[in-house]
Amino acid sequence: MPEVTLLSGLGRLSLRGTPAALAAAGAAFGLRLPEQACRAAEGDARAALWLGPDEQLLLVQQEVWPGVLAALGSGLRGMPHSLVDISQRQIALHIGGTGVTQLLNAGCPLDLHLQAFPVGMCTRTLLAAAPVVLWRTAAEDFHLEVGRALAPYLQQLLREVAREFEH
Repeated sequence: MPEVTLLSGLGRLSLRGTPAALAAAGAAFGLRLPEQACRAAEGDARAALWLGPDEQLLLVQQEVWPGVLAALGSGLRGMPHSLVDISQRQIALHIGGTGVTQLLNAGCPLDLHLQAFPVGMCTRTLLAAAPVVLWRTAAEDFHLEVGRALAPYLQQLLREVAREFEH
């Protein structure tokens, strides 16, 4: 049965920039930023999700947050870019377990079959009426970024749909 869990301890940065700025940000971030559409890269206590040709969502564990911010500030100095802390705007949910794709497809229009949406793929989409960023982290695990105000709605919706798997 799928489970929905709140993930805590993550900082989030919205990064936009030129190809040169994104390359510099990757070096400063300690992770080569994904260049392929709708893909994510993971490293030590950090991840980068490709959201557009000039846009990345950077996820950072709180224990390395100050160092990452300092490194990005230094590495991007003088380069055209936008780096915005959106940590308070969004929260993360882990959704995983047997039947997770059926659970998500109760409100998400994407084909989440493993061949169509493989491990490491990420995208913006809708889950019910909520705009989200969906990232497949393992065959039966997803990381979902959602606006803080919509999180209780989505958590309740997913829990109600999950109860259908019990019958």
